[in-house]
Parts: sequence; C-alpha cells; structure tokens
Amino acid sequence: MNVRLEKSWKNLLKDEFAKPYFNDLAAFVRHEYQSGTVYPPPKFIFNTLDSLPVDQVKVVILGQDPYHGPGQAHGLSFSVLDGIKPPPSLQNIFKEIETDLGHPHHASVNLDCWVKQGVLLLNATLTVRANQAGSHQDKGWEIFTDAIIHELAKQKDHLVFILWGNYAQKKGSFVDTGKHLVLKAPHPSPFSAYSGFFGSRPFSQTNQYLVKHGLTPIDW
Repeated sequence: MNVRLEKSWKNLLKDEFAKPYFNDLAAFVRHEYQSGTVYPPPKFIFNTLDSLPVDQVKVVILGQDPYHGPGQAHGLSFSVLDGIKPPPSLQNIFKEIETDLGHPHHASVNLDCWVKQGVLLLNATLTVRANQAGSHQDKGWEIFTDAIIHELAKQKDHLVFILWGNYAQKKGSFVDTGKHLVLKAPHPSPFSAYSGFFGSRPFSQTNQYLVKHGLTPIDW
C-alpha cells in the first residue's frame, strides 16, 4: 500500500504498510470517512509524524484517541487548534507546567510548537467517529502505533516517554528504562489529575534528562 508520509517515517515503518492488518485498517478508515463524520480531517491523520522526522524525536507523549468534538482533533495528542477552547485534560497539563516550572505555559492550545522541538504527540488510535470516543479502537491502529514506539525505543537512545494513565503505561510497558527515561503518572483528566498527575513534575524531569544527555531542553 502506498501511504503518503514523511520520508523518514515511511522508511522506518515500511514493513507495517505491507502487512494484512494495515490494508484492513486502511479500508475501514476509508469507509468511515465516506459514510460519516470522522476526526481529525484526513490531512491531519499522520500530522504528528509528518511534522517531526524520526531523527529529531526527543520526547514521546502518548494519548489514547483523538478528541471527538468538532474542530478539536488535528493529529497531535492532547492538542487542539488555535481558537478552540482547551479541553479539561489540556487545561490540567498547562496547570502542571506552571506549577512544575514556575511560569505560565509558553504554548498556545495548538501544541505544534512542542512538536517542532522534538516532542512526538502520539495517540494510540489515529482516527475516531464524531462524538463516539474509542469508536476506532481495535481496528488496527494500536498495532501500527505499537510499531512506532517499538522502532523508536529500539533505534534511538535517551528518549523520554511520558505515559499518563493506565492505558499509556500499559502501551509503553516494554520500553527499556535503562536506555530511556520513562515517566509515569495518572492521566491529566479531571477524573484522575488530583490522584497524582498534579505534582508529578514531568516537564522539569524531561528537561533535566535531556540536558544531562547533551540535548536541548523543551520550551514548554
């Protein structure tokens, strides 16, 4: 299957595109877009990969599936487009940045400025039906995004994996903590943020690790 994707990712994941599950996934996603409203818009499905070549990845933040409300999802986990009200999880992320670093967040609600600095904002599932959270789970996306994490963890050194919530922690459980920094905390959702997300200080820990290994810290 010919998938249009940034060159370094297309090369890294070329074996995945030839597997039967990916052909089935592509057929399912195509049918979903033709038969109803699906987010993000098709041009943004691979946005996080297209915006950040493999050799520039320094941090991976795992999400579950895209926002399913109008105008929110644009292919970056936890991020929304400018002009959209930040969802509660994103608001809590910004609160933790301010507590952790001692200053307000520098990002707009569109977190592409993080991506440009080396932060891969990766959802486990890259598409979703409008107003139906989790509707594209178990269709093949998880296999594809597992492959992304496996290849990054295998081929690169000194990455930071930020795993918020049980789902992300299970998905990233195989990452070698002797080779990479793995930061775990509850999800920033209002349902769990006060059970350990607030005060987890992932942003300062990430930057300390990057500097320790000769890498430029992220301007959060």
